[in-house]
Amino acid sequence: MSFIGKTLPDFTVKAYQNGDFHDVSRTDMLGHWAILTFYPADFSFVCPTELGDLQDHYEQFKAHNAEVYSVSEDTEFVHMAWHDQSPTIKKIQFPMLADPAGVLANALGVRDETSGQAFRGTFIIDPEGKIQSYTINNMGIGRNAAEFLRTLEAAQFVAAHGDQVCPANWHPGEKTLKPGAALVGKI
Repeated sequence: MSFIGKTLPDFTVKAYQNGDFHDVSRTDMLGHWAILTFYPADFSFVCPTELGDLQDHYEQFKAHNAEVYSVSEDTEFVHMAWHDQSPTIKKIQFPMLADPAGVLANALGVRDETSGQAFRGTFIIDPEGKIQSYTINNMGIGRNAAEFLRTLEAAQFVAAHGDQVCPANWHPGEKTLKPGAALVGKI
């Protein structure tokens, strides 16, 4: 089943952010781009490297009108404890969503029923709440925040210029393609 073009389902979960707890809902993700990134568990191994990488790129995401939301099956209290203990997680400024019932993970097909944890799923969601891109990695395969940013930039370009598409490894300012018969067999 593909999630491309599907609307993010309604949800409300708790979040830990900047020393405080608050609710985050689908409504909170509307009106801006969202990077929703699932990871297996707090107090683990690959996960802090990924969240640290996202934090290193966080200002770039914000400059592109995008909010980053990390999600695991842990509670907001575990997120806070991890934040207080880990030097890498202590730097995190984006909302860390708590999905202990697996509501979001199940809805987006990233929950591993055997372990009760989420696979490494990343969803790029447009301001209307529609999924424009997603990838899902197995638990031991770390991801790259720079590639999320590049994909976000491409999704934003295509949204703004619907008659053009972005080729492989495209970055803003580089040549795009205008689909049509003139390009068939020419690339």
